[in-house]
Amino acid sequence: MSTLHAVDPEPATPAPTPAPAFPPSPPPGTGMGRFLGSDRAYWRLMGRGAVLLLCTLGIYRFWLATDQRRFLWTNTDIAGDGLEYTGTARELLVGFLIAVAVLIPIYAGFFIATLDLGRVGQLSGALSVVLLALFGQFAVYRARRYRLTRTVFRGVRLHQTGSAWLYALVSMTCLALTFLTLGLAYPWGQAALERYKMRHTFYGDMRGRFVGSGMRLFASGIILWLVTVGPLIVGLAYAIYAIDWSALAEAVEAGGDNVIGHIESRSPNFAAALSFPVIAAIWSVLAAALLYPAFQTIVLRWWASGLRLGTMEAKSRLRPGQMYGLYLRFVGYALTLAIVAAAASGLVLTIGSALSRSFSPALVEILSVMGGVIGYVVVMLGYSTIYQVTVKLRIWRLSFETVDLSGLQALDRVKAAGAPSSAFGEGLADALDVGGL
Repeated sequence: MSTLHAVDPEPATPAPTPAPAFPPSPPPGTGMGRFLGSDRAYWRLMGRGAVLLLCTLGIYRFWLATDQRRFLWTNTDIAGDGLEYTGTARELLVGFLIAVAVLIPIYAGFFIATLDLGRVGQLSGALSVVLLALFGQFAVYRARRYRLTRTVFRGVRLHQTGSAWLYALVSMTCLALTFLTLGLAYPWGQAALERYKMRHTFYGDMRGRFVGSGMRLFASGIILWLVTVGPLIVGLAYAIYAIDWSALAEAVEAGGDNVIGHIESRSPNFAAALSFPVIAAIWSVLAAALLYPAFQTIVLRWWASGLRLGTMEAKSRLRPGQMYGLYLRFVGYALTLAIVAAAASGLVLTIGSALSRSFSPALVEILSVMGGVIGYVVVMLGYSTIYQVTVKLRIWRLSFETVDLSGLQALDRVKAAGAPSSAFGEGLADALDVGGL
């Protein structure tokens, strides 16, 4: 009888482990920007800066601006290489002092002109506004030149040429046309200004350009304009049509103590006609506030997608939801600060009321005024810090992280060119409160 032996089956060959799926490598010469800085580090920087601003009565702002730029520039990565900011606080301080020395005689001349009772005195106010606005746009262009010449990428400096006065004149013309057209000319004005700036912007010996068109920006934002400005135009048109202007003029000429009553008796539709533009104006203000993040998204995406530097091109993927998210975050922090400030004010008032019996009324009044001023400055610095971290920092991050770059190989052939610019424009922008990062 034969014995049957069980034969062990041959062990199965294990199935090969699938290789991890990596995203496809981007084509040569393409890439995107990244921001590597953390919100926590920027909170610390801005919080310390706010305290030092309070202690130095604002003088520390030159050092704070320099620290901000170094943080933002250093943590910005473009296709594997970071930016470098080479400006100093001393340059900003000197530029500001020179700008103040230039502005003091101008302000003095405007003040002396207002003392004249003739036509010169009557026109001095409007003339001063126009000239200061012109100086402001001049300062904006010169400040941009300073910041570009303090920006280094891959060891090569950026720089800017062109006339700041010509830019200021073009900017004032665009502003006037935008005002006269109730904002309809804004897209073409912005396109003209961006073309001028980029045409005179260089990375080493490589010239930039701007290809965004005013018509494209107009088409992207016309719905927002209709929602915001359209009702106001309709309300004003209705008021102009419905009001009996001859009866209104007669009521005004009649005068008396009850001018409004005379107007209503001669023009019964006056109150109803006037209510339409008032309601429309309220709607326009609310709509502008609610739609501003969407408008900012459209403009920033249009601007970023129009940038060119040699053969390098940019295309933005920024979405309105990202912009609304950062503004909602700001609102949340701002409301929290308002609640804390209100609670702190109530506590201080309670303690001050209890201690006021021990001091003279004059001293109490002085301390109250000083406390109010200090409290106001602290709250404003708090709001400024929150805005810088929750809005400005996030917009900077989104500006780079939502942009796709192509044609980066052209940057390898750039030769160094350009020289550092003076900080006068930066100081003038600071003195006229038109400066920025």
